[in-house]
Amino acid sequence: MATETFTLTSHRKRPVERAIKIALFGCAAFSVLITVGIIYTLLVDTITFFGNVSIVDFLTKANWSPQSGSFGVLELVWGTMIITVGAMLVAGPLGVATAVYLSEYAPARVRRVVKPILEILAGVPTVVFGYFALNFITPELMRAIYSDCGIFNWGSAALVLGLFILPTVASLSEDAMRAVPSSLRQAGYGLGSSKLRVSMRVVLPAALSGVVAALILGISRAVGETMAVTIAAGATPQIAFSPCASVQTMTAYIVQVAGGEASTGSVEYGSIFALGSTLFAITLLLNSLSIRFVKRFREVY
Repeated sequence: MATETFTLTSHRKRPVERAIKIALFGCAAFSVLITVGIIYTLLVDTITFFGNVSIVDFLTKANWSPQSGSFGVLELVWGTMIITVGAMLVAGPLGVATAVYLSEYAPARVRRVVKPILEILAGVPTVVFGYFALNFITPELMRAIYSDCGIFNWGSAALVLGLFILPTVASLSEDAMRAVPSSLRQAGYGLGSSKLRVSMRVVLPAALSGVVAALILGISRAVGETMAVTIAAGATPQIAFSPCASVQTMTAYIVQVAGGEASTGSVEYGSIFALGSTLFAITLLLNSLSIRFVKRFREVY
């Protein structure tokens, strides 16, 4: 009798399980279709653009001046990369240090307060960070070091972008460290190691794959950031090493053209799709490296 009841119940559940499986597959397929649609939209106009502009000149020349017909992307790539590197020099060490503190040192009460605040900070609109750079970082910090620093500069953009991605790096790194089994910590303490040594020599290496994934995600967010760098860094495409110099990123140029009067089908209009494809390729490469690193160094417990 019990066997018959179990069989009837199983038969009744099968249509529901099948419907759930179909619904989940539909959600996954929809995500894939959206990605394919984005790639298709980028490629169509990118191919048209490269029908008018040499792809070799686009990738190798450092002279971005659409008004004069020059589309050497290296100046925009430089602006994007220098701000990203500066932002990671801020967010990387501070984010990992914050994660170590929250995971290994902070009392439970402090962790319950600080972690939500970090996550709220990650949700602040980036335009707020941009105006924070204009109204505080440049006049109060940058000009305290460089008295002749202009209002638009990549130094302040890098600092404010580092503050923007710091919560992401700290939160994800802390999650990875909290996932390390406590038995590893206890083994370290049993050998006479201090808390600092256990944190640096046991917990951090065990969570390395998660920490690196958090850093690469932070880099991807920095590369694709738009409003903060558009407001803080200015719109001067150039290769400049001084942190007081104004530069332009790829995303800032896309915003400039999208909000301007470039006619649909023009070469200048097509350039934003070429830059979008370049950004897509960069972020795809970073995410691929992250997945490969995580798979290679993930610890199995």
